[in-house]
Amino acid sequence: MINFNVPPYTGKEIEYIREAVENQKICGDGPFTRKCSEWIEDRTGTAKALLTTSCTHATELAALLLDIKPGDEVIMPSYTFVSTADAFVLRGATPVFVDIRPDTMNIDETLIEDAVTDRTRAIVPVHYAGVGCEMDVILDVASRHGLAVVEDAAQGVMATYKGRALGAIGDFGCYSFHETKNFSSGEGGALLMRDASYVDRAEIFREKGTDRSKYYRGQVDKYRWQDYGSSYLPSDMNAAYLYAQLEMAEEITGTRIARWNQYYELLTPLRDRELVELPHVPDECVHNGHMFYLKCRDMDERTALIDYLKSGGVLSVFHYIPLHTAPAGVKYGRFNGEDRYTTGESERLLRLPMYYTLSADEVEYVCDKVKEFYGFGQL
Repeated sequence: MINFNVPPYTGKEIEYIREAVENQKICGDGPFTRKCSEWIEDRTGTAKALLTTSCTHATELAALLLDIKPGDEVIMPSYTFVSTADAFVLRGATPVFVDIRPDTMNIDETLIEDAVTDRTRAIVPVHYAGVGCEMDVILDVASRHGLAVVEDAAQGVMATYKGRALGAIGDFGCYSFHETKNFSSGEGGALLMRDASYVDRAEIFREKGTDRSKYYRGQVDKYRWQDYGSSYLPSDMNAAYLYAQLEMAEEITGTRIARWNQYYELLTPLRDRELVELPHVPDECVHNGHMFYLKCRDMDERTALIDYLKSGGVLSVFHYIPLHTAPAGVKYGRFNGEDRYTTGESERLLRLPMYYTLSADEVEYVCDKVKEFYGFGQL
C-alpha cells in the first residue's frame, strides 16, 4: 500500500529529544525552541518567529495582537482549513469569504477590494499547496484601506513569492508543523512577525498572559500576570524533533520537488488530452513540493478514481469542504460575491501521495494507475 502521507523523519529526531531530556529543559522556550525560531528568522528575514503548539494557535495569536473584536470582519477564501476562520470567529469576528482562482486555488486577489467594508480589519490569504498568492495586489489593497495582512502559510515553509519567503511578507505569517507538512513536530506551528514592536505582547499572550519570557532572559526579577493569554508554547521535545528536519530542509524540499516534477511529467499526457488538469505555479512563485493534485471532470469521476487507486494499493484523498457551505460557516460567516469556482473546483480536486520518503518507483506506479483509470493505454 502506498500511503497518502508518511510523516517526515531524518534519523536525528530521537537523538535530539534525548538531548533535550538530558538538558532537563523539556518545557517551552528551551534550547531547541530557540534554534528553530532562529532558523525561521534567518531563512525568512522576519523580525521575530515564535514557535507555537499549532498553526491554529499562531493564527489565534495574530488575532489577539490585532485586537480583533466582535463585529469586525476578516476577508479570506472559503477554500481553506477551518483554523483560518476559527481564530477570528473565537474573537467574535465575521469571516467574509471570497472566491478563489481556479488555476492556483488561492484567493482571487481581484475580488478582495469589493469585500472591504468599514468593519474590515484584516485580509487572510492562504498559500494553497505552497504556491504564493498575488501578495503585491493584496498588500496594495490592505495599504489603501488600512488593513492588516495575516498570511496563512501553513503549507508554505521554504516557498517564495518574488523571492520573498511566504509567511514573511504580510504583517503576520503562520506556519504549520503538523505531521502532514513538509517539516513536522507532530503538532506545532510558528507565528512570524514583520514588525518587532509586536514581540513583547506576543510573548505575553503566548506565556499565559505573563512576562515569563523576560524573566528567563533576566530582564525582570519576577514574572507576573500582565494581560490575558493562553498556553501556546510547544515542549522543547517537540522543537527537538522539528529541528532535526529543519537542519535538512534543503534536502527534504529538493526531494519533494523532484517527486512533484516527476508526477507532472508523467501525467502531462493526460493533461494534453484534457482528461485531467494539473497544478499551475505562476512564474513569480517558487513552491516547496508540499502537495501534488490533479483535477477530475467532476465529483463522480473523482470518487471513482479514488476507489480505483485504492483497489490498486494507492491512497489518495480530496481536500477541503468549502467553509461557507459548512454549518459553522453559514452560522458565523458570509460569502461575498459569486461562488464561481470555490465549490466546483473543490469537488474536482484529488491529492496524490506526497511525502519525503516517497520513491520515484512509487510515483511511477501511482501515475500508471491513474493512466489505467483513464484508459490511457488504449487511446
